[in-house]
Amino acid sequence: MAMVVKNNMSAVNTLNTLNKNQSALSQSLQKVSSGMKINSAGDDASGMAISERMRVQVRSLDQDDKNTKNGAALLRTAEGAVQSTIEVLKTLKEKAINAANDTNTDGDRRLIQIEVEKMIDQIDENALTTYNGKYLIDGSRNAFVGGELPAARGTQTSLTNMSLSTDTGGLTNLLDLKRRDGNDVGIHSSDTITASWTRNGVTYSKSISPIGTSTPLVAAIGLITASDAGFYREDDVVGVDEHGEFVRTPDNQPAITIRANSAGVNGQIAGVTFRVTNNEGKMRNEVNAVLDAFKETVRAQDPSPDNALVLQTGTRANQEIKVGFTDMRSAALGLQSQDGNGWDRQPHGGSEIVGTGPKIQVTTREAANAAINVFENALIRATDEAVNIGAVQNRLKYTSNNLVVASENVQASESTIRDADMAKEMTAYTKNNVLTQAAQAMLAQANQNSSTVLSLLK
Repeated sequence: MAMVVKNNMSAVNTLNTLNKNQSALSQSLQKVSSGMKINSAGDDASGMAISERMRVQVRSLDQDDKNTKNGAALLRTAEGAVQSTIEVLKTLKEKAINAANDTNTDGDRRLIQIEVEKMIDQIDENALTTYNGKYLIDGSRNAFVGGELPAARGTQTSLTNMSLSTDTGGLTNLLDLKRRDGNDVGIHSSDTITASWTRNGVTYSKSISPIGTSTPLVAAIGLITASDAGFYREDDVVGVDEHGEFVRTPDNQPAITIRANSAGVNGQIAGVTFRVTNNEGKMRNEVNAVLDAFKETVRAQDPSPDNALVLQTGTRANQEIKVGFTDMRSAALGLQSQDGNGWDRQPHGGSEIVGTGPKIQVTTREAANAAINVFENALIRATDEAVNIGAVQNRLKYTSNNLVVASENVQASESTIRDADMAKEMTAYTKNNVLTQAAQAMLAQANQNSSTVLSLLK
């Protein structure tokens, strides 16, 4: 190689190598200090883009998990209120059974009535339970309620008897009624049948005495006056739900159904009681066990837009769980009139008023006996709501578990792309540090080599 002084190529080459080593050392130092192998887009442009998307997804999944936990807390609040109402209704049924017993005097029943009214007030207090300022079970968070078209005025109370034979029809003679197992019900022509029903807190009663030999079932149902309810169907269809769809019996077998004539809470029939007595006034318990088995199969609800709560549980728009709460106020449960008024002292189709309202009465034996079925139906509604809330709670639990697993796995993938292998990076750092020191030493040596030219000038 020629001896030159203007261009020291050995030094230039060594300097370039030193710069490369220092750049590599700087990158290794950054990776070791940050713990990430991608610290800027220049390190890995596509990897950084993928990593950032994954980071967004992880944060979104974590927020979804927080949403589900907050939603579960809201549901536990609603469940607590509904459970409290269930406990009150248990006590109310107990009080009604007590009041129906003739060991009590009229004064005793009045005292029981005071207690009943206070407990009904407590049900309304429970319905005002809030979470973060939001009322939950006061009817303001109902899901959509339309009902039967074209009017869509809400749903109508349906009460169905599934203890009678499947071939029972409205025109079947009371004396010919059979049980589900095919045996005779055992009604006699000399018996008396009495219907009691409750609407808007007022309890009515009417009888056929004696039944005679040609009284059809529809006539017994007709005791519930045309202004309140009547015979509906004798097949497996028991009513229409809030979406306008037919509701059928659980076993899809025919059954006798009574339905309220008016839709909504104001028109609901809170309970129907049939009792048969013989010509001596004694209860025909074996007959009543079958005939007095009309259970609520469609609940009366007022029309409502979709006010259900929405819980965002996904990383994309509209990935959500909707939670609607039905009305748990005492009026919606059929325990008192919606407007706070009882019997208006007007004739009511020839029926006897045995409970004047506006809250359901237990002041007479007849009223207390009818109240037993009213409280039973209210319990069915409240427990149905508890089941609905519990089902959503279970769904949120599974959703939360799924979100945690998804977040963990996405974070693991993001870590593979972006996190530095510290052992590997320390090895690279040590190598680059040694090479940088060697390049510095060689640059000094290359600069020293140029001084050998001076020997030619001696």
